[in-house]
Amino acid sequence: MSLKLWVLLKKEFSQLFRDRVLVIVLIYAFTVVVYTGGKGVSLEVRNFPTIIQDQSKSVKSRELISRFRSPYFKILDFVESDREIEEWFQRGEAYLVVVIPPDFEKKIEEGRAKIQVIIDGTISLTATMAISYIAQITQDYAVEVMTYQGSVFFPQIEERIRILFNPNNLSSWFMSLLELFNMTTMISLLITSAALIREKEYGTVEQLLVTPVRSWEIFLAKIIPTVVVITLLSMFSLLVMVEGVFKVPVRGSLLLFFLVTSLYVFTIASVGITIATLVQTLSQAMMIILVILVPMLMISGAWSPPEAMHPLIRYLSLLSPMRYYLSFGYGVLLKGNGLEYVWKDILGISLIGVSLFALSALKFKKSFAK
Repeated sequence: MSLKLWVLLKKEFSQLFRDRVLVIVLIYAFTVVVYTGGKGVSLEVRNFPTIIQDQSKSVKSRELISRFRSPYFKILDFVESDREIEEWFQRGEAYLVVVIPPDFEKKIEEGRAKIQVIIDGTISLTATMAISYIAQITQDYAVEVMTYQGSVFFPQIEERIRILFNPNNLSSWFMSLLELFNMTTMISLLITSAALIREKEYGTVEQLLVTPVRSWEIFLAKIIPTVVVITLLSMFSLLVMVEGVFKVPVRGSLLLFFLVTSLYVFTIASVGITIATLVQTLSQAMMIILVILVPMLMISGAWSPPEAMHPLIRYLSLLSPMRYYLSFGYGVLLKGNGLEYVWKDILGISLIGVSLFALSALKFKKSFAK
């Protein structure tokens, strides 16, 4: 490393750590945000607000109602009329109502029993999952009735489901890691763009340009501190928040994960430099970062597999480094995959990284060429 580059790096690290607000934001992003991401968002049905309209009031209906229990469903009230149901829904206090008809017990004996389920589909993901829970409950109840009613036994198929890599199906494992990956991406963009924009706003870019350093040395001096700081913060967040607080078992190689994380941060930091060359203020940079970050997250495969996307979006996602990084991160940390399984993701990050690095370096040189 040249002496001039070393001096520039000392300046960048000094400026970074003197900015108390930025330091607080960094700590907050990799601790509080990761914690709230894991605890604040649940992809399971928990305490789903439910009301019951039991028109049968029979032994069979009470037996069925008893299956809508905690922690999945929370029965708020037993109502008597359709108007009460509408009021609960309009107030947004109940999302689900189970209506049991008057002849429920009689219909069970005849083998033709039906119930009505009305659900608020405003939050479609949770509503869909709640419906699947109810379908499973009613199916199990129907099988028990058919099996034991009148001592007549029917052949059954017993299913034994095995969930790999997350056996308890805890959304906190997925959400805490996803929030860590999000913060790694967003803060990498923010730090590098903010560092260069600060030079513009304070008018110190011209001072840098008259110093005996080359443009590529200035370029690297803006990126390397981001790589070092974000990699260290992601290491801290993974070991303390994800593994320590949420008890997520880290099955793969930490060395491999942090090496590729450094490569990924370098790639994203290059985008941050390009953004900084296009704008004049930090507020403008933040708007561009949001415009870039949200689509990257949506097509990354975090919420739906690429195969479920529209073909055009699926092909566009191949240009997003975040898609490869999420696949790599989950593969290494949760599945314990080695190089033989994640080399394609590393190759994708590397190819996009080289392309973005070359583009940002060229743009930087044109903007600040000596």
